[in-house]
Parts: sequence; C-alpha cells; structure tokens
Amino acid sequence: MAKPRKVIITCAVTGAIHTPSMSPYLPVTPDEIRDAALGAAEAGAAIVHLHARDPQNGKPTQDPAEFRKFLPGIKAKSNVVINLTTGGAPTMGVEERLQPALQLKPEVASLNMGSMNFGLYEMLGRFKDFKYDWEKPYLAESDDRIFRNTFKDIAYILESCSANQTRFEIECYDIGHLYTAAHFIDRGLIKPPFLIQSVFGLRGGIGNDMEDVMHMKRTADRLFGDDYFWSVLGAGRGQIPIATMSAAMGGHTRVGLEDSLWDGPGQLAKSNADQVKRIRTVIEALSLEVATPDDAREMLKLKGGDNVAF
Repeated sequence: MAKPRKVIITCAVTGAIHTPSMSPYLPVTPDEIRDAALGAAEAGAAIVHLHARDPQNGKPTQDPAEFRKFLPGIKAKSNVVINLTTGGAPTMGVEERLQPALQLKPEVASLNMGSMNFGLYEMLGRFKDFKYDWEKPYLAESDDRIFRNTFKDIAYILESCSANQTRFEIECYDIGHLYTAAHFIDRGLIKPPFLIQSVFGLRGGIGNDMEDVMHMKRTADRLFGDDYFWSVLGAGRGQIPIATMSAAMGGHTRVGLEDSLWDGPGQLAKSNADQVKRIRTVIEALSLEVATPDDAREMLKLKGGDNVAF
C-alpha cells in the first residue's frame, strides 16, 4: 500500500495586512511572534512565514534588528523551517524590504511576482476604533497605493540573495504572476524545485472562487510541470476552504493570522496554532499526512537550519 502523501503546512503568524486594533490575538512584540511561531510549529506547521513589527505600536518593520529579537528563540526551541518576508509592507521600497532576507540568510524567503494594487481600505467598514494613529491612514490610503515589485526589483532580490542559498516561496497573486515566475526561471534566476504560493482573495489580485483556484493550478501545471510544489493561501473567510481544495488537489497549504483573523464565522482565532490545528484536521481527514520540517527540507531541497545567519 502506498504511503500517504505529505502536505506542507505553512503558518504566517503576523504579516503586515492586519493592524493591532483588529484582534487582541495578533502577535506584535518579539515574544508574541516567537511564541506564535513555536505554537504553530508544535501544532503541525513545517514552515513559519515571519514579518516583524515595532513592539511599541505594532507597525510593520523590516529592520533586521527586530527580526533578531525573535529568530534565535524560535531556532533554539524548534526545528521548524523559517521563511522571512521580502514583501514587508506595501508602503516600503525594495531596498528596505530586502534587508532581513539578505542579512539573515533564511532557508526560505517570500517573493511577490509583480507590482499590484493592494487594497486594504475595505477593512474600515468592519473596524472603526484604532489604538494607534498609523492604523487608519495605513488602511484608508491603500486605495491609492501600489505594492511595487518591477522586473528589475525581482531580479535584484533574486541576485542579491543567490549566494545565500535561500530558496524562494514564489508568491503569485494573479495568473500573470505565474508567467513572470516562468520568465525568471528561463533567465536562470529561480532554480527547481519551485515553491509556488498562489494567493487568493486579496483586493487587487485573483478572487477566491473555485474556478480561480482551478485556473491557477492548471496554469502552474502547464508552466512548471513536475518541477514545482503548489501551495495556496486564501484571505479571510477563504482560508480553510481554499486550503482544503489545495490539499485535495495534490497541493500544500498556508494558514495564519497574516491571512485571516478568523477561526470560523464571527469567531476570532485565539492563536495561529488554532488555525494550524483546523487545517491539520482536514488534511488528516483526507487520509493525507502532515509534513514535518525535515520532510519539507527534503522536498524543497533546502540548505538546512544550521546554514542561516541567526
């Protein structure tokens, strides 16, 4: 009898989309981010995707010093694969966004495959009271904000980190981003096996309808053949349904408070681990197996947790 297929769970524990006033459970301080990552790993996440925040007000920051406040603590207590953002926040330029991955040399770093409108302003319809003065303008002004990643920016990030042997989680918010990934593969800047993360349901990217998920998968299959691993994240209420579709279709999954604050209708998730447990239940109900960190390292051909700069 064949062994069950192994599914990688990534957990994105804080991100740069949600603001502290939206949930008391959103990790903000270094200790909170560390504990959230460790909890997610214990619950079954093979990879944790990490952003940093200013501990005083929860504002996203790409200062490597802030990352250093929690990365060693995670590494000391867990074998989990650490994935650092190069996306940062839409308000940041490429040089600022690059620094954590460039200096800290993680096993994995995220990389968005294009410039895009990144609308967060609709959240103002659900959240009215804010603790910090940066939160409301950050959301409101997103109707006139572009997340910038030009071809030159993407090449710069890939070339800057190539000597670090960091493998990239290729983030694709729309079909055209898959073709951009193929372009950089053709240029030799992205090496197999490819980790293609399809993002659904953010304003400015592809939707979260079942047909959108199928279209992404069919296109990726055509472009990347057997050389890639497909993972998905669904924003907000789409998180678990889309993760379930991916697992059933042969793919991998991402959950976490970066992507959704919820753990069921109207119920705030009290921890990242709760969301990991929820998708783990689905994966195991499908007679699949949850991948360990070392399974993920073997599948993705990662350099290993000892070869990082933290």
